[in-house]
Amino acid sequence: MSEVILRVKNLSKSYGDNKAVDGISFEVKKGEIFGILGPNGAGKTTTLEMIETLRPIDGGSVTIDGVDVSTNPYKIRGMIGVQPQTPGFQDKTKLYELIQMFAAAYGERVDPMKFLEEVNLKDKANSYIEQLSGGQKQRFSIIVALVHNPKVFFLDEPTTGLDPQARRNLWKLIEEIQARGISVILTTHYMEEAQMLCDRVAIMDSGKIIALDTPKQLISSLLKRGFTKKQEIEKANLEDVYIDLTGKALARES
Repeated sequence: MSEVILRVKNLSKSYGDNKAVDGISFEVKKGEIFGILGPNGAGKTTTLEMIETLRPIDGGSVTIDGVDVSTNPYKIRGMIGVQPQTPGFQDKTKLYELIQMFAAAYGERVDPMKFLEEVNLKDKANSYIEQLSGGQKQRFSIIVALVHNPKVFFLDEPTTGLDPQARRNLWKLIEEIQARGISVILTTHYMEEAQMLCDRVAIMDSGKIIALDTPKQLISSLLKRGFTKKQEIEKANLEDVYIDLTGKALARES
């Protein structure tokens, strides 16, 4: 059985009479990509923020690799990487300098060019963050969050606003992160993205987890309940046409 890296037990958060997160429990295995899905206001981001030590936990417990999040927040911050929805970086600071700054904050010394090469941004080492495209900014923000080799990496709607080509490039990067043995926890509103990337998903609504399983098993359960829809088998779709015509290589992204 795979090692459990994250345990969430009866986690809750309230704002007045509103239970934003209502006693949820789940586990994430080492090297797993785990998705948290749900409509706006379901409690996804609040859940992540409590696990990431950004919001106090009202009830329940969270441990990462056996370390309690509530009692050891500073130790936890050294064990996790976080790529938020809208990452912010210091203006007029070159990319290689930003990587050095983030590494230094964790007491690490790294080779910035090695990290930039991993996301095909080596030629942008002397550029500023404001000179990058949306997809390039997302890839850079991800690699910066990995300078200290975290055990768990959090992504909150990482491909929102990206074009299809940049989205697929980011999927590939997420899979490469998983291949390092890092557990990835992500939220997304793109069901295709969750089905493509996630080993398991938890579906939240009104602060509760209403389903948790592999995408394949969740789909199978739906079909067993008698669900049907009109099916048209296509060998390709418009997104495939777009990517084929505009090029698949990261170098083509501007």
